[in-house]
Amino acid sequence: MRKARRTILLLAITASLAAVGYKVVDFARNVQKEIRRNPLKALDYLPESSLHIKDFHRAKIENGRKIWELFGDEASYFKEQKEAIIKKPRFYYYDKKGEVAETLGEEAHVYINEKELEKMELRGGIQVSFQGYVLKSEQANYLPAKDKIVLPHHTTVVGEGIAVEGATMEVELEDKKIRMVHQVKTKIEPEKLAKKKNKPAPDTRPIGG
Repeated sequence: MRKARRTILLLAITASLAAVGYKVVDFARNVQKEIRRNPLKALDYLPESSLHIKDFHRAKIENGRKIWELFGDEASYFKEQKEAIIKKPRFYYYDKKGEVAETLGEEAHVYINEKELEKMELRGGIQVSFQGYVLKSEQANYLPAKDKIVLPHHTTVVGEGIAVEGATMEVELEDKKIRMVHQVKTKIEPEKLAKKKNKPAPDTRPIGG
């Protein structure tokens, strides 16, 4: 009788463990699918004790095309605020032709909604390399919905044969336009501009593969 009870108990425990194991595997599969659709979602599944990440890297790929890529020396994620703070960020935006806009800074604040990246604020020693120009400021905001980088403070732009500065600036990434707003000053060196026109186009292959 005892042997029969022991057998029944073992069978019940085995069945329970099998059911738990199935649920765990099914949950893991669903999490992997969700992360593949939206890489930023991975941050929501981090336990409280693992919110500090070394060698941070996230990217968005849509229909086989890499849209953007973000690297950082380290990151801290705050679940309640849906915000990640990245140290020494390196942000790359890839347009439809694969050309790259690179933005560097001291710190990035990444704001995430339920689906994906909502806004990113890069702060401190900002440098944007775009279409042969180098933009420098103290803050740059990336707005994914508009494919735009906004530099809300005093900004300088330097290219071969031209230097421009203004109170604020907007960079339209897909349209490849730079718009200066308020207190604009321009310095042009015609000889250098002429030399630039005769140079071959620069290598614009994507960074990071």
